Amino acid sequence: MTTILTDADVRAVFDWSEAVGTLRAAYTEPADEAAFPPRAMARGDGVWLRTMTGVLPSSGVIGGKMIVAAYRRGQGTILIPLFDVATSELLALLDGTSVTGFRTAATSALAADLIAPAGPLRVAVIGSGFEAQHHVRALAAVRQLATVTVFSPSPDSRARFLENLADLGLPMTAADSAPKAVAGADLVVCAARSHDEQPTLRGEWLEPGMTVVSIGSTLPEQRELDADAIARADLIVTDHIDEVTHDTGDMIAAKEEGVVLDGKITSLADVVAGRVSARPSPDAVVLYKSVGTALQDLAVAAMCFRRAAEAQIGTPMPALIPPRTK
Repeated sequence: MTTILTDADVRAVFDWSEAVGTLRAAYTEPADEAAFPPRAMARGDGVWLRTMTGVLPSSGVIGGKMIVAAYRRGQGTILIPLFDVATSELLALLDGTSVTGFRTAATSALAADLIAPAGPLRVAVIGSGFEAQHHVRALAAVRQLATVTVFSPSPDSRARFLENLADLGLPMTAADSAPKAVAGADLVVCAARSHDEQPTLRGEWLEPGMTVVSIGSTLPEQRELDADAIARADLIVTDHIDEVTHDTGDMIAAKEEGVVLDGKITSLADVVAGRVSARPSPDAVVLYKSVGTALQDLAVAAMCFRRAAEAQIGTPMPALIPPRTK
């Protein structure tokens, strides 16, 4: 049987604490570059298709994610197939919409738990959409949050952010500018890009000891951080060094302005495993820059599939595409 998990099914079974723990375990597995090849991008007239694939033996799955964006229509579809790593059987098909948001925030929370200063965190959030809200929920699952301050250009959006997260019972306020939100924060979460792709976080706002999480710029044409913010970072932790360095607009622009990345960029896997110190000094500015990886998608999708099976959630269907014996 193959199980179909709709977006509603995924949301019904998801758990933040378990997701962060699942990702922590996945990042401690021995690295195998062949198991997680570079993503592929196909582009057409008004449409693109991104594919990310991988093998996650600890979860018993091999699979991937396909993202199709018909960007002129403002539409997109995300599909995650999971196959049994031993038999090649198609185990599940998941709507990947919420998986993507969940795994991004859960991985950010894992990174922040390691690289942010110890103790309760004063959090600034630039952006007020679902990614920004997910990040607050993920962080609250792993760390004590002293305060949360949000900025987005729209007062109505800031108000909805506060309303939607009221159930967490955290001290939350809205700021009317990004610099005001960032001032005095321990952790700055960047989860929004401007419509004209101008940076939403500038290095001149950063203070000694701050930690920055940036998840909004994953393609060459996208910007979230200015070059000074990247130059100010004493350590840059990434979920995929090569793609972050060469394929994100932030890093491309920084290198063009003379910022040297060699010697201060490392992988999240090395930080999780303790091979690299998470914080060079108390006053260091540490940046976590994410593009998203198949490891994250597969770990969280497999967790949701398992929890759905335990809760008997999902739509079973006959194995219409069974494995073939050669």
